[in-house]
Amino acid sequence: MNKVILMGRLTRDPDIRYSQSGMAVARYTLAVDRRFSRNNDNGGDQQTADFIGCVAFGKSAEFAEKYLHQGTKIAVSGRIQTGSYTNRDGQKVYTTDVVVDDQEFAESKNAAAQYSGGGSRQEARPAPGAALDDGFMNIPDGVEDEGLPFN
Repeated sequence: MNKVILMGRLTRDPDIRYSQSGMAVARYTLAVDRRFSRNNDNGGDQQTADFIGCVAFGKSAEFAEKYLHQGTKIAVSGRIQTGSYTNRDGQKVYTTDVVVDDQEFAESKNAAAQYSGGGSRQEARPAPGAALDDGFMNIPDGVEDEGLPFN
């Protein structure tokens, strides 16, 4: 079985191209955290990242073009594909990519804005129906709990 699941952040905006038949092809690199122990002065675990090339086709590529950008944290599932080609210098180059079957956001918009340093956090009460930081909606005062589906 060839199945891979990754969670990481895009290192840059996806590179979108279109084939001669008009199919969208998106390429991007995910920085996926890797933890390992190393004897260091502060005694803690070191953290580094693996940079994994991903390629998405068709609707997945169009989704990447429209919604993904540098720093976005996503979860990807797909398969590993290897290949090779001969470069201009005549040397054989081997490639390994994840061919994306599914991709989805791995954090809320608020968390993404905090990570990227953008957006401002409002301390005021959110409007009725607006999502709170925890992803749940604010129920306005005066709404009876009896009409809610989880009672």
